[in-house]
Amino acid sequence: METATTLAQRLAREIALTGPMTIADYVTRCLHDPQGGYYATRPSIGATGDFITAPMISQMFGELIGLWAVETWERLGAPERVRLVEVGPGDGTLMADALRAARLAPAFLQAVDVVLIEPSPPLRAAQARMLADSDVHPRWVSALNKVETDAPVILIANEVLDCLPARQFVKTEDGWAERRVGVTDDGALTFGLVAISGGFKRPDFTVEPGQTVEISDQQAAFGRDVATLIKAASGAALLIDYGRSRPEAGDTLQGLRRHQKVDPLDAPGQTDLTQWADFPTVLDAAVRAGADVTGCMGQGEFLHRLGIEARAERLKDGRPEAAPVIDRQMERLTADDQMGTLFKVCAIFSPHTLVVPGFEA
Repeated sequence: METATTLAQRLAREIALTGPMTIADYVTRCLHDPQGGYYATRPSIGATGDFITAPMISQMFGELIGLWAVETWERLGAPERVRLVEVGPGDGTLMADALRAARLAPAFLQAVDVVLIEPSPPLRAAQARMLADSDVHPRWVSALNKVETDAPVILIANEVLDCLPARQFVKTEDGWAERRVGVTDDGALTFGLVAISGGFKRPDFTVEPGQTVEISDQQAAFGRDVATLIKAASGAALLIDYGRSRPEAGDTLQGLRRHQKVDPLDAPGQTDLTQWADFPTVLDAAVRAGADVTGCMGQGEFLHRLGIEARAERLKDGRPEAAPVIDRQMERLTADDQMGTLFKVCAIFSPHTLVVPGFEA
């Protein structure tokens, strides 16, 4: 297997030959390069890894999402067949917890076909291990357009959008330029500005000189593709991620290693790179594709609406020694100064008469 150093050298050689690389292309290569990409070769998730996701913080998260899926199925008329799809399932914790909670509705488990969309071979293997003893055995497909539309679809995408990168455009005193990755004379990767060659539309909100605007074709395509699937099959897609709920400027590119922010240019392939979810772009693309959408709300409010306090009390029942841990977990998921407001939740759905659980007026 090639090392991260080799990936950096390959990127530097490619840039020297073909010119500076867009931020979106750089992030994609760092995450998915078959020989040296982070997710392709060495994803490290969890308390001892590079980052932790909500399902790993507490079982309550996945359990509530599982009950959300059951309620959505019931509001769709409890069809005899339903497809439960998760995009980017991580190590499988969310789906394992969701299916365990769904045991409260045996008819749902009899109806459900679990489909996982995961490009990373190491993560597919982790998901298979995690779900080996589940009530429903999953199957894997490579892309959203590989999911059949002959049954309603209930889709979950937790921390997927932040892995779909954006190009960056900077307003300067002389006009707009694109931020790209280039190389120095000694072969090191570096950020710089170049003339815009296409793919840029001036934002319709105020941007001051020095500020950055991010435009993600991949996130827009994801919104379109999810909507196309949901429109064809009927159902609902739940999107959960950290990001912006209104158009605004901001450079959100970051590298994460051992739960610490690091230079995104440092050790390509050994660092998880992310950018904020751009929910307005995603939802606009979904509407253009013919689906209906909800607005965004904070993850904390959403989990409160799903009943996280009641679930926490059930978990503490008869286990007083566990109460402090459960309280800390709930605070991490819901508090405004933790994940409660930075993380947003929204849904894409069809038909328009469907009232998505958690989004009732």
